[in-house]
Amino acid sequence: MKKVLFVLVIAVAILSCKRETVFASRDISKVEIERVFEDSLLNVRALEIFTNGEIAFATSNGQIGSVNGELNTGSYLINISHDTIVPNFRSFEMRNDTNFALSIASPALLFKIEKGSYRIVYKEEGEGLFYDALSFWNDQEGIAIGDSIDGCLSVIITRDEGETWKKLSCDDLPKGIENEGAFAASDTNISIVGDKTWIATTAGRVYYSEDKGNIWDVFDTPIVKEKDTEGIYSIDFYDELNGFAIGGDYTKPDNNAANKIRTIDGGKTWELVAQNQSPGYRSCVQYIPNRAGKELVAIGFKGIDYSSDSGTIWKHLSDEGFYSIRFLNDSIAYAAGAGRISKLTFRE
Repeated sequence: MKKVLFVLVIAVAILSCKRETVFASRDISKVEIERVFEDSLLNVRALEIFTNGEIAFATSNGQIGSVNGELNTGSYLINISHDTIVPNFRSFEMRNDTNFALSIASPALLFKIEKGSYRIVYKEEGEGLFYDALSFWNDQEGIAIGDSIDGCLSVIITRDEGETWKKLSCDDLPKGIENEGAFAASDTNISIVGDKTWIATTAGRVYYSEDKGNIWDVFDTPIVKEKDTEGIYSIDFYDELNGFAIGGDYTKPDNNAANKIRTIDGGKTWELVAQNQSPGYRSCVQYIPNRAGKELVAIGFKGIDYSSDSGTIWKHLSDEGFYSIRFLNDSIAYAAGAGRISKLTFRE
């Protein structure tokens, strides 16, 4: 019996050491910011990074561009137009060698971009039309969401690599709240983990589907949402249970009451965190990858903030403002702001 107990103790000790090797706690204290692409007319709310280091972005002036992650230089690749329309892109997605860019207002134009050429794969016109975000579950299936029309959110889905898109009927969605929509501030109104999908709205609600958009539920949150400029601006999930959302009021960016919420049950219930503490309004929040859901970065035009404890306490790292951020790894990210795209390196 003593021999068996000794073996068990040794096994537990080895496993504990392995866990510590995989994840060692840290506390980021600074961020180094290097501008890699500048243009006074540049306005980017949507950018994507693949694990191979490829970085691409879409602008409010109809341009698709890229940043070389090794050389840290950027350039425009293609200018998109339709008739006399220069699309304002706030939604963008990369799938292997194919890019998708979606414009915001009527007519909503969704472009599929391959090998330097582009074509429209979805077009919609109508009063009040405004699309906010775009994401994919896999190479075949994707989703885009927009503001409410006729009593429900605008939701379009593809199941054939983006060749065709179908708009969901209001019969297949939860009933919307008057004027409910999403903020097209950072292309992070949708979060996907596996087949599960979460959508954050201006009404402070979170729509949830566990089967890639076939069946939907909706959950209320305690985030501030009394005014048209308040609500959830950005949402991110680390895994199927742990998620974080941030927002506030961009017209009063220093207000920090009820603007940060967290879930540990897959979005069914949400709690306020860092109540009446900085940061105030932020347009984008992202989990730092491979940090066990502990580390988050939130950005907005008022600066960059970091949390090492799942969003309970935040540290202000920089006053330099950005709209949207994506992580390449657990220390390097790229962020888009007015007139520039920058490389962000986070250090202890």
